[in-house]
Amino acid sequence: MSNYFTYIITNPAKTVLYIGMTNDLEQRIVEHFLSRGTQRSFAGKHYCYFLLHFERFLNPIDAIDREKEIKRMSRI
Repeated sequence: MSNYFTYIITNPAKTVLYIGMTNDLEQRIVEHFLSRGTQRSFAGKHYCYFLLHFERFLNPIDAIDREKEIKRMSRI
């Protein structure tokens, strides 16, 4: 049985949110940490690597749907 995750990370100042989906949450957070400060990605450019929240799913489609749902939410 596979695990898929929708996650929210932020930067040290907690001024930016990044929402993503992965099948290996621990590895993905390490990747975000290692890419901090690079201009190649939004998360890297904004130093997003602090995990705020995650949800586990058994189906990748459900994780993607949840990611889209969160991205549509207001951040106010």
